Amino acid sequence: MTNSASARLEPPLAEADGAQRPPGVRINYQRLVNAAVAIFVASGGVVIVEPSPYDLAFFIAMPLWFLGGFSVHRSVIVLAAILFGFTVAGFFALIPFWHSYDAYVFQYLSAYLSVTALFFALFIGDNTQARLDLCLKAYTVAAVIASLCAIAGYFNIGGLAEIFTRYGRAMGPFKDPNVYGSFVFLGAVYLAQNMMLGRARSIAWSGAQLLVIVAGVFLSFSRGSWAATVVSMMLMAISGYRTMESRGMKRRVALGALIAVIVIAAALLVLLSMEETRALFLERALVTQEYDEGATGRFGNQIRSIPVLLDRFWGFGPLRFLLIFGLAPHNTFVGAFANAGWIGGLMFILLVGTTTYVGFRLMFRPSPFRRQAQVVFSVLFAIFLQGFQIDIDHWRHLYLLLGVVWGLEAARQKWEDRRALASVVTPPPRSTA
Repeated sequence: MTNSASARLEPPLAEADGAQRPPGVRINYQRLVNAAVAIFVASGGVVIVEPSPYDLAFFIAMPLWFLGGFSVHRSVIVLAAILFGFTVAGFFALIPFWHSYDAYVFQYLSAYLSVTALFFALFIGDNTQARLDLCLKAYTVAAVIASLCAIAGYFNIGGLAEIFTRYGRAMGPFKDPNVYGSFVFLGAVYLAQNMMLGRARSIAWSGAQLLVIVAGVFLSFSRGSWAATVVSMMLMAISGYRTMESRGMKRRVALGALIAVIVIAAALLVLLSMEETRALFLERALVTQEYDEGATGRFGNQIRSIPVLLDRFWGFGPLRFLLIFGLAPHNTFVGAFANAGWIGGLMFILLVGTTTYVGFRLMFRPSPFRRQAQVVFSVLFAIFLQGFQIDIDHWRHLYLLLGVVWGLEAARQKWEDRRALASVVTPPPRSTA
């Protein structure tokens, strides 16, 4: 189905040869849309203020894109149905707590983020490669700038520690070091793939940006972000190596990965040579922290909540877990059942399961979008794993990545449909032998 705009910013002019165009300002509509979306994506790197610039930019980019018309593929309908079920379940769980300002703001924010996921799925589903490259470049710019802020804050350059750090950990223009660290590493994976495949315009420039992001992630001292960065880098490199058809390219990927590991390790050794940094690293590198342990710690609360949730079909209600147990669940899967009940929890598991299936298929099945999927889904899969140890359900970049993966799936299915149609219309020639 297609929604077409009734007017365009730059209508085609039927003019005779040599006729002069009327004077005035001419606007390239598609460039305007691309610029608005690029700003929207890049503004995701600033979450230190409310409302976030990302949220304001969305209400400019989305209507502007909407006016140009769009197509809705069947795969996007699957994503929309799952998100709709998850969101509606949350509103039903909210009914007894409608008087709670925090609860209904939480649920409305969940609905809004679901809409952003659908926006990215529809946007990426058409003109896929160019639009996704635009988004990845804008995201990487945001990751580099956020990491520079985080590094400046950690070393208190210009007195910025008060703004860009928390508890001695770098957080850049975010409110939490964990969210900051998990936002920026997509930029690192994108830069690393470009370097391994020889797509970087300048190896030195891309390498410098990569080191800035990796240093920023390290200085966030977020265990989840460290692990997610390693997992996504490995998944991107392994999938890229396995799907390379030529031995020469496989050697190039292997060599590029080795060089990246050596350079990153050297940078981390420099950071660890600083006594204060090394001490905080050794403290944060422990498997569990003090607040994780005990019956009332993070894991104890999760275990205690499960029997109670089994008796509550609609869960505790949005944000009620915190009021009951004194801490947030720090497990998105438990949190989904607590905030949105059994239906919401099952819909969230369905969302993660179907997206994981689609993502791995995109990474390994031949298509024009496989290389981009190996970056995007590697990061999204690592974030899904983080969901077992932190609340990711309101991370804006989670919904961006969800939309991109399903947009890639729509593009892949349309590409396969065109190939199938072409094979029917132009069958192979018969043999004359």
